[in-house]
Amino acid sequence: MSLLKRLLGGDRKVTYEEARDLAADPDPAVRSKLAGHPEMRAEILYFLAEDSDPDVRRLVAANPGTPAQANLLLARDIDAAVRQDLAMKIARVARGLTAQEQDRLRRAAYEALETLARDQITRVREILSQALKDVADAPPEVIGRLARDAEIAVAGPVLQYSPVLTDEDLLEIIASSPIPGALTAISKRDGVNVRVADAIAATDDTDAIAVLLGNASAQIREETLDRLVDRAVDIEAWHQPLVNRPSLPSKAAIKLARFVAANLLQGLALRNDLDTAATAAVAAAVRKRLDELEVQGPAKGEAKRAADEEAALIRARHLHAQHQLNESTIDTALSGNDIAFVTASLAVLAELSPKVIKKTVETQSAKGMVSIAWKAGLSMSLCMTLQSRLLKLPASRTLHARDGGFPLSPDEMTWQLEFLAD
Repeated sequence: MSLLKRLLGGDRKVTYEEARDLAADPDPAVRSKLAGHPEMRAEILYFLAEDSDPDVRRLVAANPGTPAQANLLLARDIDAAVRQDLAMKIARVARGLTAQEQDRLRRAAYEALETLARDQITRVREILSQALKDVADAPPEVIGRLARDAEIAVAGPVLQYSPVLTDEDLLEIIASSPIPGALTAISKRDGVNVRVADAIAATDDTDAIAVLLGNASAQIREETLDRLVDRAVDIEAWHQPLVNRPSLPSKAAIKLARFVAANLLQGLALRNDLDTAATAAVAAAVRKRLDELEVQGPAKGEAKRAADEEAALIRARHLHAQHQLNESTIDTALSGNDIAFVTASLAVLAELSPKVIKKTVETQSAKGMVSIAWKAGLSMSLCMTLQSRLLKLPASRTLHARDGGFPLSPDEMTWQLEFLAD
């Protein structure tokens, strides 16, 4: 015990002979203290790697000072817990190792790693996969073996994250009829490129394709998306990720509007990345679908309103480009209770977001409407009409012209617009 206390207390160095005697102590607690000591001699750790007590061997496996030859011995240990602890440690020294190592110690480290990658216990391989999944210079052969493992718990992490896997590796795996879940893991990779995306899209794995469509960083060609939209009619799991794709071709958007569920139509109607013709076509398709569907309540109301507002905005922009968007047009729309077009016209003329106009209407802000009319270049006379018909304000709350002009100063109206836009 005095030797052990000296070893742990650091009063003086324990000689090799003393440590050797402790390593042969019948008490496993004594041997465990040696096995876990960070400065223990390599020869003693190698000796303890064959200890009869698995807890001692686990401590040797986890010890960073354990020599490479002992690691190789432990990689074949009969106790799975020993191999698991070794897998967690050995992965930390895996950077840069290759199958062609000439240095004896590095070669032993590689062989230990490769042995663990072939371990019969799934948990050992899984630990190794999790530890190596984002290591840029992990051994390619080991990563390749893990990526082709028969268990998705092992293959999944490296298939999804490993930068070591090349496009050629991924394409080969896709073509080899991989295990269930493998294509889904690949579909989750950051920045799936065009070739890999095409290969996944050409399979019958509907779950993997749904994940691919939902991956905003995946590079999917327009032609590929168009083919998937054609296939998606009967595959409901693809509808939402298709509708939410960050870049959706106009042709695909119009097709989707013809068959997706009512609750997804609003998302299509609100897209702002389509050209004018496509936006109008989608809005028309959305309105037609909603009229055909036996859908009631908020889902139908909101989607239809979104489609109507988008169509009104397109019409207002078109008239403005033709210099035909004027007070007469707006007054006629007010008389016909075409609120969507009036809102869109004010947004276009004042160069404001339609949300600002809607906020002004919802809050019945007289000052806000005066400011919008001023910014849009409209007369105070029409502004009075807007307050009464659009805001539905009583005469007592309506702001009237002052000295033939607007009742607020330019600074006040500018502040109102900034406040509404905030």
